[in-house]
Amino acid sequence: MKNLQDLVRPNIWRLAPYSSARDEYSGHEAHVFLDANENPYNQPYNRYPDPLQRDLKVRLSEVKGVPAENIFLGNGSDEAIDLPYRVFCRPGKDNVVAIEPTYGMYKVCADINDVEYRPVLLDEQYQITADKLLAACDDNTKVIWICSPNNPTGNLINRDAILGVVNRFEGIVIVDEAYIDFARDTEPLRKVVLDHPNLIVLNTMSKAWGCAAIRLGMAFASKEIIALYNKVKYPYNVNLLTQQQAMEALKDPFQVDKWISIILQERTRVMDAVADLPFIEKVYPTDANFFLTRMDNAQGVYDYLVNKGIIVRNRTRVKLCGNCLRITIGKRSENQELLAALRNM
Repeated sequence: MKNLQDLVRPNIWRLAPYSSARDEYSGHEAHVFLDANENPYNQPYNRYPDPLQRDLKVRLSEVKGVPAENIFLGNGSDEAIDLPYRVFCRPGKDNVVAIEPTYGMYKVCADINDVEYRPVLLDEQYQITADKLLAACDDNTKVIWICSPNNPTGNLINRDAILGVVNRFEGIVIVDEAYIDFARDTEPLRKVVLDHPNLIVLNTMSKAWGCAAIRLGMAFASKEIIALYNKVKYPYNVNLLTQQQAMEALKDPFQVDKWISIILQERTRVMDAVADLPFIEKVYPTDANFFLTRMDNAQGVYDYLVNKGIIVRNRTRVKLCGNCLRITIGKRSENQELLAALRNM
């Protein structure tokens, strides 16, 4: 890895971050707050939230097995996806490399930040090699994006390939593990961020934890990278209601384990049933809470399901996903309605 200062945009390295009212008295006991121009009434919503979400990070550290000082929390994973562009990538000069197909927000954020986006096509098994990803890089490549389990393909990317990139690339490697809780037989890469100073691992409360509405994303990385994220983020980026609801959800991780087990059982049942349909050409293996399936007329099936009030994701225009639909596993009743509709086509 290059020296971190050489990877960071010079203006960001020099940036004097905004000092919020809640930072300035850190380490002191306080009970009268007359510093932030807040209304003294309507507690607790009249006060700005903890800008660094300290209590929530302590609880997440216990659940995720990563020290609190190595955790960044954002307004959904989208904030954690956008920040690397603002921290590391000079607009109009630097570039990023990503697998293709993959989650679309990596490219959207690249376009917003005027950063060249270099997609590298997966093979027919939706896998990649370290050599192929690294071959797309040059001296101005700051970030490599890998989503694993990948979206929309559903599969884990080969761990050796990912670690090969991490060990050989001189820039930042970001592994998005939004769906890792559904991949039962692999250790999350967040467990090794302390061993790799150029590795950032993303996670979210939106998937296994069933909290998409509260918009809470996570990034696990070195203390130095977390400090840069905190330097650039908006001061109060995670609101009080989100912090409170996340703390409530984190009280019962065993409930999440139950949900995951049910979803995985339903995933097997639904995939087997879909594979038996006469118009299905292939159901791809998956390590996520969704699966990709190729059929003879994906657009027609998609339109038919929409008319039935059943919404899936049409991925037929995505590279390597021609005539494919992506289907999320729902409740058993929802899955039954989907299967009944498909069988009656």
